[in-house]
Amino acid sequence: MKVATAVIDTQALAHNFAVVKRFAPKAQVLAVLKANGYGHNQVEIAKALSQADAFAVARLNEALALRSAGITQPIVMLEGCFNADDLPVMAAQGVQAVFHSPAQLQMLQSVLMPKPITAWIKVDSGMHRLGLLPAEVADYHAALIATGKVADKVGLVSHFACADEKGHPLNQQQIDQFLPLASHWQGPVSMAASAAILSLPEAHFDWVRPGLMLYGGCPMAGAKASDYDLKPVMRLVSSLIAIKRQKTGEPVGYGATWRAEQDTLIGVVAIGYGDGYPRHARPGTPLFVGGRRVPLVGRVSMDMVTVDLGPDATDAIGDAVELWGPNVAVEEVAECASTIAYELLCNIAQRVRYEFT
Repeated sequence: MKVATAVIDTQALAHNFAVVKRFAPKAQVLAVLKANGYGHNQVEIAKALSQADAFAVARLNEALALRSAGITQPIVMLEGCFNADDLPVMAAQGVQAVFHSPAQLQMLQSVLMPKPITAWIKVDSGMHRLGLLPAEVADYHAALIATGKVADKVGLVSHFACADEKGHPLNQQQIDQFLPLASHWQGPVSMAASAAILSLPEAHFDWVRPGLMLYGGCPMAGAKASDYDLKPVMRLVSSLIAIKRQKTGEPVGYGATWRAEQDTLIGVVAIGYGDGYPRHARPGTPLFVGGRRVPLVGRVSMDMVTVDLGPDATDAIGDAVELWGPNVAVEEVAECASTIAYELLCNIAQRVRYEFT
């Protein structure tokens, strides 16, 4: 009996990578593997994406895990260093650094480096999270070069705040802020993550940074993955471990928040918020059992969820249950839990097993 398993479809991953190349044929691909490959197992995803030009992570331990696994492509830390001591390690391991603040420049100035580090400068083009204002970039770039500790051709990178909303005025405002720098920059330039890859071709530049779309999620507000020919890479599955007869009016689960409206059969599935399934998924959230969608009932527990199989169900203990995947889009589950697909995928717990097909 299979419980709490993330089945990873590497053919779907390759398909989605091809979709990235279809939308951005002239750009190199910086595949984003942070948060354990959006919950998909970053090392195995990196091995399956050997055609990627480079990989992006958020933390040094993520980068070092890839290197320990034999991954040789360039790796970019999207938030750069957090401590001065990180920088010599990054340089020695061929991990590139994004510099977004004066504090990081001071860290670089303060340490001995085994060799120059490949650097990117983050530009705040309008998201107002990380980055230098466009007017600050020239002086900052000169100071980076003056350290003698960075490789030639420093990169330039920025990030959209509203690329998932087609026609949002801030998208063009950010391009207008970034383009005067990017148009004459001597190093590589990157601005487009998943949503901008799909919606803003003028922002593709030299490198694109697909994240969610690689894993078959749709980054565009109000759209479905299938609208862009994206296929889900993860199928989160478990099994029925009990089937119980339920009388009309009887409650199920903590708080007795749901009661049967008719005599029915309740299935208990071996998965819960301890595995990463969202605790706040509402009753009615679909799961896929026996070739059909059935509704979640009662509260999600740490290790179990319950579903209404219906009064005439013929399901058996051990039958497979899909929590999300080809038959139940992760975006649909996220909507039922008042969150986003990114969070659900990244919240896959350590105890969940992985299978790769």
